[in-house]
Parts: sequence; C-alpha cells; structure tokens
Amino acid sequence: MKQRIQKLISAAGLASRRQAEEWISAGRVTVNGRQASLGDQADPALDRVEVDGRALGSGGRKIYLLLNKPVGYVTTLKDPQGRPTVVDLVQDLRERIYPVGRLDLNTAGLLILTNDGEFANHLTHPRHQVKKTYLVRVRGRLSDAARRQLERGVKLEDGLTAPAQVSSVRASGAHTWFELTIHEGRNRQVRRMCEAVGFSVSRLMRIRLGFLELGTLPPGQYRQLSGGEVSKLKKL
Repeated sequence: MKQRIQKLISAAGLASRRQAEEWISAGRVTVNGRQASLGDQADPALDRVEVDGRALGSGGRKIYLLLNKPVGYVTTLKDPQGRPTVVDLVQDLRERIYPVGRLDLNTAGLLILTNDGEFANHLTHPRHQVKKTYLVRVRGRLSDAARRQLERGVKLEDGLTAPAQVSSVRASGAHTWFELTIHEGRNRQVRRMCEAVGFSVSRLMRIRLGFLELGTLPPGQYRQLSGGEVSKLKKL
C-alpha cells in the first residue's frame, strides 16, 4: 500500500516526519532512482526508497537513549563545518539513531536519541506541549518585573511566547540562577526570551523533559531509557 515518503522514513526509524520532509526538500531521498518530492508516495513492498543512497530498511530494534549533551557538540547527524556531533558520543551503537529536537552548540543537558520516528514526532509535536525545564544562569539580578514578564509571555520576532514557569531563583556572585520551564520548541527560545527581558544567558542546561530528569548522568554519557519510561513518554 502506498504511503507518503516521509511516513515511510519515519516508520523505518531514520528520522521524525518533520526531519524526513527536510531531507526530501534537500534532495537526499530517491524513489526508484528518481529524486523524491514532498507529497510523493511509495509502496514499500514494490518501490525502492533510498536516503543518501542507502535503501530504506525495516528499522530493526528500537533504541531510546538519554544523553547528557556537553557544550560544543551540535545536535545533528553531520556537520558541514566539521564540528563534533551528538552521534559521535554514541558510536558504540550499531543502530543508526538521531536526536529528538535540538540543543544549540552552547547548551548542555538532557537530549533523547532514538530510531523510532513516531516516538520522536510525538515528543516534538506542538500539540502535545511536552514541558522542558532548563537551568539558566544570567548576568546580573533577575528582577521581579523580568520574572513576571517571562511568566506572562515574551514578545519575540516570531510572536508572543506562551507563559513560562520560573522557579528556584537564587543569586550567586554577579549572576542569577533559576529554572525556566517552557513547552514550545522555537529556535534558541530560552536565550531569546532572557535577552528580550534584558538579560544575557551565560550558561544553559536542560535538566528535565516532562517527568524525565537528567539527574547525575555525567556530561557526554548516556543511558538506555527503561520500558516504563518510554511508555510514559508516549503518553505525555
């Protein structure tokens, strides 16, 4: 039965549907030797779908990892500038996996990697509003006015953000540490929100995704998610 190409790629565990659409638009996907276009369909039993010249497989066993991403790693499979990527940290795995969502180069912390496209799509889809908590350090003292503004929503160039939660505010020298919880996934959102209320972020780490916590996992290390954790994440 014919299905959209991005759905086949997702079901094979190579990427989320959104990422697969980007691959199709970039010309990385072919169907029976012809470059695919968005909207194309294929029958996995009859058609040969390839990504970067490699035929689409069945996906094999499903992998679910929690990684403590260090600063200095990019959240992609490959980097044209030659910078280290998060998949470099899991090279001992035979399966091809990819990150769920993004953390920018200078942001550390909790990152999930998987080869389950439907699972990745569930966690990143805006309608599910999965909460993400960041430990933030800014220069200066976070004022009550700035805190209220973050909690009401901040006007950015791509629109007003949803209300955030600010907690565990504490001063340390010339800096303020606090936890910021959001459920949107805009590019560099936490940094831009803080800049919009007059503060420059000097350190940023994601410490929680839904109920899942980074805990004491060392930077650059990962662990397998338990079956119970995966099931609970799918229900978020």
